[in-house]
Amino acid sequence: MSNTVAPSKNMQQFIIRRFITSLIAIICATTLVFGMSRFLSDPRYIYLGEVGYGMTQERWDEMEKELHLDQPVPVQFYYWAKDVLRGDLGNDLRDNRALTPKLVEKFSATAKLGVVAWVLATIVGVPLGVYSALNRGSTLDYLMRGFALFGQCLPQFWIGILGILIFAVWLNWLPAATMGDGFSIKHYVMPTITLAWLPAAGYLRFTRSAMLEVLDSEYIKLARIKGVSHNVVIWRHAFMNAALVPLTATALVLASFITGSVLVEAVFAWPGIGFFLVQAVFSNNINVIVAVILFFTALFIFVNFVVDVLYGFIDPRIRYS
Repeated sequence: MSNTVAPSKNMQQFIIRRFITSLIAIICATTLVFGMSRFLSDPRYIYLGEVGYGMTQERWDEMEKELHLDQPVPVQFYYWAKDVLRGDLGNDLRDNRALTPKLVEKFSATAKLGVVAWVLATIVGVPLGVYSALNRGSTLDYLMRGFALFGQCLPQFWIGILGILIFAVWLNWLPAATMGDGFSIKHYVMPTITLAWLPAAGYLRFTRSAMLEVLDSEYIKLARIKGVSHNVVIWRHAFMNAALVPLTATALVLASFITGSVLVEAVFAWPGIGFFLVQAVFSNNINVIVAVILFFTALFIFVNFVVDVLYGFIDPRIRYS
């Protein structure tokens, strides 16, 4: 009974530690975002936008009280954080609409593209990594390694622009931009491949390295000496242990989706959070910039927390360390 309780207790402690670490990271991130929104310029200029022209001194002073600028900075942070926890991220300066519903709408478009790209990167990168490791030193192995190298070196925006030039302008096979109505496959092809290009190359490299390390281990050699079938050795023993590495790399892959979505959505005018951020930067819409940065940061920390917990479930050494 003690053997059953101990792992469960260790897992609970592991999750609590990871949760506390994530919470501290979120607090630090929100503090930095608050500082950016407060110390770059007078927040009244940020919140007023174009309506600030011709504003009376009385209204200017009222804004100081409304934004709690007459209070110490820690008090300002308290009121700002309270609004954020309630889901109030302020208003878009262009149309004065609440930002939270807009972010939810934009995130829906980004999530659709991200999920499809992640599935494509996984089903391409992981099998190619296994195949490359099993055929070490062959011509196809060198081709796979070349793909991994160029896939991580070539900028995603360059791949996107090249795809538009070839398949939309020259061949006229695919639309050049926008999301289309509903789930239009032809609108997803180029943005998905562009976004999945870098993660697929990363999965290939991580999987190949992990498989080679496992295949050279003593227990794999022992299994082969004992006459265990090739498929069992490769898939049940080698791959199941090597899969921990690409699983851990998933956090990095999803992080690349966060940064990559900004470039890819800008190239293809995809109506997601990344394109929303680019438009905000060009229009100096600081409210949107702050809200998107805060959202991306919280999302990245949450993804890392989930991956850490999954890794702890799969590999007992992690939760015991």
